[in-house]
Amino acid sequence: MDSPVDLFLKWPLVRQILGRKDGTGLESMSDKTRALHARIDDAKVARSICPYCGVGCGQLIYHKNGKLVSIEGDPESPISQGNLCPKGAASFQLLTHSRRELKVKYRAPRAKSWSEISLDRAMSMVADRIWESRKRTFIHEQDGVVLNRTKAIAHLGGATLDNEENYLIKKLFAGGLGMVCISNQARI
Repeated sequence: MDSPVDLFLKWPLVRQILGRKDGTGLESMSDKTRALHARIDDAKVARSICPYCGVGCGQLIYHKNGKLVSIEGDPESPISQGNLCPKGAASFQLLTHSRRELKVKYRAPRAKSWSEISLDRAMSMVADRIWESRKRTFIHEQDGVVLNRTKAIAHLGGATLDNEENYLIKKLFAGGLGMVCISNQARI
C-alpha cells in the first residue's frame, strides 16, 4: 500500500509544481491516462472512397483481427484532405450498428409483420412488378406522336455510380423500359 507521501506525489498537479513543468507533458497525466491507447493502435489500414456521393472523399478504413475498428477521413486525399461530411463520417456506424439489417425483409400488403425472403425472390418480385407496371401504363402513341414511354415507374440512382454505369442505366431504363422519371441522388 502506498504511503500518504507516495499518493501525494502521484497527483499530477504536485508533479507539475515539483518538476517546474508547464503541465503539457507526462507530468500532467495520471497512470490511468498513460495506460490509454487509441483504438486504431496496431490496426491495419486500407484506403477507400466514401460511397455516399460523387465527390469521392478519401477514407481510411482501420481493421483489426477481421473486424472494422474505425473509419476516418484520409488526409492524403487530394479531394477531401482528411475531411468527411456528416454522411461520410457516419460510415462506421452504418456498417457496425447493432440494428443494421443484413437480410431482405418483405411485408405483404395489409400484413402486420415483416418476413425474411431470399434475395433471388426479392429481385424477381421487383422485376415482375416493374414489368407489370410498364405493361399497364405504357403509352405507345398519343395524338399521332410516337412516345413509347411510361410515367408510372421512376429510378433514383446512387451517387457513387460512375459515368459508364449511369450511361447503362439511362439506356436500360429510358431506352429499354421507356421510363422518363430518372434522377440521381448526387444532385439532391
